[in-house]
Amino acid sequence: MDTATTASSVAVIGTGSWGTALAIQLARAGQQPAIWGIEADVMAEMSSARRNSRYLPEIELPDAVQVCTDLQEVLNTHSDFLLCVPSHALREVLERIGNDMSEGSRVAWATKGFEMRTGMLPHEVAQSVLGDHTPLAVLSGPTFASEVGEGLPTAMTVAATDAAFAEQLAQQLSDRSFRAYTSDDMIGVEVGGAVKNVLAIATGFSDGLGFGANTRVALITRGLAEMTRLGVALGASADTFMGLSGMGDLVLTCTDNQSRNRRMGLALAAGKSIDQASKDIQQVVEGVNAARSVREVAAREGVEMPICEQVYQTLYEGSPPDEAVRNLMGRALKPES
Repeated sequence: MDTATTASSVAVIGTGSWGTALAIQLARAGQQPAIWGIEADVMAEMSSARRNSRYLPEIELPDAVQVCTDLQEVLNTHSDFLLCVPSHALREVLERIGNDMSEGSRVAWATKGFEMRTGMLPHEVAQSVLGDHTPLAVLSGPTFASEVGEGLPTAMTVAATDAAFAEQLAQQLSDRSFRAYTSDDMIGVEVGGAVKNVLAIATGFSDGLGFGANTRVALITRGLAEMTRLGVALGASADTFMGLSGMGDLVLTCTDNQSRNRRMGLALAAGKSIDQASKDIQQVVEGVNAARSVREVAAREGVEMPICEQVYQTLYEGSPPDEAVRNLMGRALKPES
């Protein structure tokens, strides 16, 4: 690998559907990204067959994507890293790369969800591992990996406290089919990414039970209000939740069956267990863990989140999905805002 060529390029850490799709998009936008993942069989196939048959089987990797099997080589030859790992693995990955990154390295992630053990948002986890001097950024918004991989028109948000980092990442990702907007509200973008997964399980309940379009829209709209309340309590701007990483990602995740969280809700409404549904979906369903962590953070902040509470009750306390939806309809009447 040519250090001079790749030093300013992005190295993607994670070979799931989202990591693979973002590596493809970076290459499509004229970059020369590297990609590394912990699953040796996936890496071997990506290197030889130039595709990820487990997660994005129909999409060929562009020649510009460098599949790397040696993490240390990636760390030695890159200064910008994009982590595409589940929330429960974020701290471990940060610890693994943190000590060996070069001086001046910058770290971004597409991870969504609070850390289960601490209730921290991803940027707080990153700061606790890397310190306060590493520039950090988060990518989020209404995006399904397969559509990004296919090059279908897409928009998302890149948020960072370092405006130059956000702007450069947005430029590296953007082309005629992909538009990245920038933001300085990392908290708002991360809260939206965490809470929308819980709300998508709720709309899956509702649609699986045949409650119709009226119920679905009510859940999405009132869910947006819950998301905003929690975000503002944590220091976010309310305006962020009316954008791509708030309302946009919420609507996408709640209404399309590409959403793993929506499919989890549909499966539970059909009488399947969480374990059965997870086996069918075959990927991490972030909303299951997020339901518990969102509940804990909301309680800590004194924020009322009745929809998320009912999802928690179904996932962890055995409340049937139909009872969860009807409990929401039976709450005391109050002003909308």
